[in-house]
Amino acid sequence: MKELLISLNQTQKVRLQAALQHLAELASQVSSSNLAVTVADTIPVNNEDGILKGHGTTEFDGQVVATLCGIVERVNKLVYVRTLRARYKPEVGDIIVGRVIEIAPKRWRLEINFSQDAVLMLQSMNLPDGIQRRRTAVDELNMRSIFEENDVVCAEVRGFQHDGSLHLQARSQKYGKLERGQLLIIPAYLVKRRKQHFHHLEQYGLDLILGCNGFVWIGEHAEPIDSEVLEDRDKIPKDKQRDTPLEVRRNICRISNSVRLLSALGFALSVEAIVDTAEASKSSNVDIKDMLGAEFYVQTAEREVQRRASLLRKKRFV
Repeated sequence: MKELLISLNQTQKVRLQAALQHLAELASQVSSSNLAVTVADTIPVNNEDGILKGHGTTEFDGQVVATLCGIVERVNKLVYVRTLRARYKPEVGDIIVGRVIEIAPKRWRLEINFSQDAVLMLQSMNLPDGIQRRRTAVDELNMRSIFEENDVVCAEVRGFQHDGSLHLQARSQKYGKLERGQLLIIPAYLVKRRKQHFHHLEQYGLDLILGCNGFVWIGEHAEPIDSEVLEDRDKIPKDKQRDTPLEVRRNICRISNSVRLLSALGFALSVEAIVDTAEASKSSNVDIKDMLGAEFYVQTAEREVQRRASLLRKKRFV
């Protein structure tokens, strides 16, 4: 996704700077226990014995020193630095969205914003007939009928191989090919790992998938369908299939612009923040194309200040 080029007037610059300063102050109050470090900063460990130096740390003159910029984290005796801006680092069980770039023997290769392409094996794929069976030579010949180049696919991280390559699996109906929507690519660190990455925005008639790898999918809601209906639908020529309703396409664009706006401001993405931004644009009668304008950009930052201040007050009362 291209960076937003927003031209602010002097008043808007002052308002934005004030909002970002308030956000920094609120963040320091919330996470005062987390130490931010830059390269060569000393990490205090209070002369504890048996400290384990993890990623982003080293020992110099008897002290633990940071080799990366980020936040110091501790797990028992392990001390490491969590970088705030970095490429996607996969973990087993992550929900990811990727794009097919190659069809190889018994596997698809996907681009997922990782240092290497991911591999989705034919045997790790839920076939359209829904029957659990061994994959045959006929299945391998029909791989292009399942996924072809440039298709957008949702899958789960299965594990790693000895060479560092990433293997995926899509053994459930909730995984597979994604259609009738938009794919946005944002920095992966803006998507936090949560219990739920699949969201049905019922009021908009959309499905939202926040991929842990920074690939975000916004598309028309699709109910799970059985194999017979799927086969009948695939027989219909693409030019004869039903078009996405205009109102749903507008909703896709509104939610997509909300994601773009929050990403440009550097805010962590959550379904609540995305929907709140979309609802704020509707209540303020902001047109979809004007959501990426300077005024709504500044208003979004100011609204985030109010939201975080309200959350902080609630925590203090509790």
